[in-house]
Amino acid sequence: MSDATVSNATNSATIRPEEAEHFGKLAADWWNPAGSSAMLHRLNPVRLGFIREAIDMHWGGDVESAKPLVGKSALDVGCGAGLLCEPLARMGAEVTGVDASPQNTQVAAAHADGAGLDIRYIPGELGTLGLGHFDLVTSMEVIEHVEDKQAFIVQLAAHLAPGGLMVLSTPNRTLKSRTLLVGAAEALGAVPKGTHHWDDFVTPEELEALLDAAGLTMGEPKGIGFSVGKGLHLSDDLALNYIVMARHRA
Repeated sequence: MSDATVSNATNSATIRPEEAEHFGKLAADWWNPAGSSAMLHRLNPVRLGFIREAIDMHWGGDVESAKPLVGKSALDVGCGAGLLCEPLARMGAEVTGVDASPQNTQVAAAHADGAGLDIRYIPGELGTLGLGHFDLVTSMEVIEHVEDKQAFIVQLAAHLAPGGLMVLSTPNRTLKSRTLLVGAAEALGAVPKGTHHWDDFVTPEELEALLDAAGLTMGEPKGIGFSVGKGLHLSDDLALNYIVMARHRA
């Protein structure tokens, strides 16, 4: 990708106003584990397990440490009301959360204050904020909601410091995900109607190509599956959701 292409993509708008409005309406209920974001509350520990392992593998720190991110900066893009930002802060990171919805960042900031956590929350388009570089960049279940997926990945890559780690998760575009994550989940009230648009889901192969075009190398994806016995868990089955880490290409 040329420097001019990177510059244009970095400045491109990725936010869909209707998506920001949809999630902004859910802001006040975001921290209710039995509310409209209940699925995210169940999903968060699974994602955190992957992220913690990725951190330990990438930086080779003490796997027993409760604060493996001390001295490191973290950026969570599409942070919602801070479900991931707060655990990252507790791991010792200096955390910035960015979200398209001002309602979300307001709720996130209030919740962090109540928890005694120093987290910076900023609403807006990532490429226009001039935030600099971060050791860890995360974006969970976000790329399927953005307007220009390549521009979004380029913006994430532009904020990743040399030697940094990126972690992304997203639903896969499969028949199984359309049946369960869209049809059944909305019908049963597991997620609010209009949350997911199956045509916007990204396959692992597509995500790898997007990352490659932005100068990043994607690691082996891990599935996030569901079973009655285990609930949501990391799996080799990528058919529903998957999570990956990425690094700058050597």
